[in-house]
Amino acid sequence: MNALVSECVQVVKINWQLGGPLKETIEPKGIHSVKKLKGPEFMALWDSISVPQSLKESLSGQALLNFTLRPQIPATVIPLHGVILLVGPPGTGKTTLARGLASVIADAMKPKQLSYLEIEPHSLTSAAHGKTQKAVSELFGQTIAEYAQAGPTYVLLDEVETIIADRAKLSFDANPVDVHRATDAALVQLDYLGQSFPNLLIVATSNFPQAIDSAFISRCDVVLQVPLPDADACREILSSTLAGLRKVFPRAADLGSSSALRDIVDLCIGMDGRQIRKLVGAACASRRETALDPNKLTIEDLRRTAATWANQKQEVVTL
Repeated sequence: MNALVSECVQVVKINWQLGGPLKETIEPKGIHSVKKLKGPEFMALWDSISVPQSLKESLSGQALLNFTLRPQIPATVIPLHGVILLVGPPGTGKTTLARGLASVIADAMKPKQLSYLEIEPHSLTSAAHGKTQKAVSELFGQTIAEYAQAGPTYVLLDEVETIIADRAKLSFDANPVDVHRATDAALVQLDYLGQSFPNLLIVATSNFPQAIDSAFISRCDVVLQVPLPDADACREILSSTLAGLRKVFPRAADLGSSSALRDIVDLCIGMDGRQIRKLVGAACASRRETALDPNKLTIEDLRRTAATWANQKQEVVTL
């Protein structure tokens, strides 16, 4: 039996095959999903995130460089580990951006196919002594290594601080020794992967970069800050959300031709992209009439909801 299956703790997923029997697919512990990307699968996600164009260019450039320069230049010249870290407040689109980046890479690598692995870090932690360290070692040293050995591989590691915590801030009294050892194991395996597989890219994300071990950050080829949306991005997010709403409810408010757009955008400053999109949903729910028929959503509904949310956010900040 393949070591990928036999040596890793297995997670069984049951999928219904249309017109046929139930089929079992077995994935190693720590793997949330696996795909073979040909290019466009996640491209819509990349396009949907409103961040400075310079950020997208820096991110895609570093990712592409991993597969072009890194296999040919010795680490003694440019010590690339094949690791990118995206940090920033919750809701700014780090994970979505990272997923979209995979399609950017896959599209550039045609006709080769890119293996895409998404990691579930919380499934690796265990209260049992030594279990977390063992799971982390198996994930990086066996599972990811086997995919990378087979061909170009892209790994999304969300909430990286879950398994690579800052050892300087951990207390042996408050934290089990296994947490410390899990970080040690992850760093050792990252060095192994970086040295052995130049066709492997790991993109990690974190809302709390201060909780990540400094040794991991030093191994990152680049650390990019994904900021809260500025006024232009707020405008773009609002407009695209309303445009999507009008595809189903064509008579809903259109900010594109409204002089109120600037006022609503100003109220959205300081919100993350996810909150801005949710704000449109909250505006639809603000009156019984619009909840029953979102076609009746008005500019005033949006303005009133944005003002309420902005005031609530200010109250939370001042608590």
